[in-house]
Amino acid sequence: MTTYHFVGIKGTGMSALAQILYDSGEQVQGSDVEKTFFTEAGLREKNIPIYPFAKTNIQPGLTVIAGNAFKDDHEEIVAARELGLTVYRYHEFLGFWLQQYKSIAITGSHGKTSTTGLLAHVLNHSAPISYLIGDGTGVGHENSDYFVFEACEYRRHFLAYNPDYAIMTNIDFDHPDYFTSVEDVFSAFQAMAEQVNKGIIACGDDEYLQRLQAKVPILYYGFDASNDFQARNVKEIESGTEFEVYVRNTYYDTFKIPTYGRHSVLNALAVIAFCHYENIDVEVIKELASFAGVKRRFSEKKIEQQVIIDDYAHHPKEIEATIDSIRKKYPNRKITAIFQPHTYTRTKMFLNEFADSLKLADQVFLCDIFGSARELAGKLSIKDLQALIPGSRLLSIESIESLKENEQGVLVFMGAGDIQKYQHAYESIAT
Repeated sequence: MTTYHFVGIKGTGMSALAQILYDSGEQVQGSDVEKTFFTEAGLREKNIPIYPFAKTNIQPGLTVIAGNAFKDDHEEIVAARELGLTVYRYHEFLGFWLQQYKSIAITGSHGKTSTTGLLAHVLNHSAPISYLIGDGTGVGHENSDYFVFEACEYRRHFLAYNPDYAIMTNIDFDHPDYFTSVEDVFSAFQAMAEQVNKGIIACGDDEYLQRLQAKVPILYYGFDASNDFQARNVKEIESGTEFEVYVRNTYYDTFKIPTYGRHSVLNALAVIAFCHYENIDVEVIKELASFAGVKRRFSEKKIEQQVIIDDYAHHPKEIEATIDSIRKKYPNRKITAIFQPHTYTRTKMFLNEFADSLKLADQVFLCDIFGSARELAGKLSIKDLQALIPGSRLLSIESIESLKENEQGVLVFMGAGDIQKYQHAYESIAT
């Protein structure tokens, strides 16, 4: 039996893929830095071996899957090539693995992790499935019919896939260290659309997705009346949001979701459209209401009188959507946003947009920029963002006690770097 060795097994996609292979009966091991990441809990539960990086981890007979964050000169990748082992990049192996299933790729600039989790949750109530979510969750099943997976557009990695179906949530300018413009991002999605084999579910409220050309049917969903699947009469209720769905202007059914905000309704609509197309029973689709969420997407807890929310939002539109959700769920509470920008290139590109989205909160604390391994720090600093947000303050671990000021409000920790260390530091003194 092949043993798969993952170089960078704690990465969100990598840890999920490792768990899928393990669940499917394969031998799995991996290596990474010794720092603890939220993604490794699932690996530990399954007793998947995790070693510190070392070229001695690479032994004859292994098949190596390398995380995209690691260059070809990484010691383990070099050692694997010297031994003549098969070495896949993450997206290359995933493209190979999903060929045995009816595959659904969920992609888009925002919302793909939540939508992947939502679709996996619903389909799981109809038949055994395999799924890979970008929060580090991976579940495999030897008798799977569907394979639901998150497909990332960064560096056009999703072009390694030829899925049966694709759900496309939106197109926006992000990853400015790679893409040159929103038109460049659109060209990547257009190329992806041409590789889909059976059908595309796309948000028709998005002007770029409206321009897609494909050889397969495109079903559109959204709030606009021109969509094939339209949400109407959206109401905030105590347990979340309720809305009616019309299919080509004919009433289909009423659905409830346990979340708030227009983006949450759109994510649910994407799932409803796909399931309707696949003839999934409407009572199964209504399991949307029991979805518990994915990691680091509006993850919520209470400490004394405060509500603490952990969210992956790292783009201005994601920050806007997260704060909008909080306003709808807690309309009478003061919102304190604690934000850590992720990558210098993204911070520089969206400096004014970050300021505008953060101003939607009542109080703003800023943490130092979390630089990426793929870039060098420039002259930009967190003070450049602070200057654009009146009344905002800088936050360090040493000054974490300042967050106690908003005694009965909502604290939302946002970012894609190590923002959780600030949250953990606060929780340790707040309880």
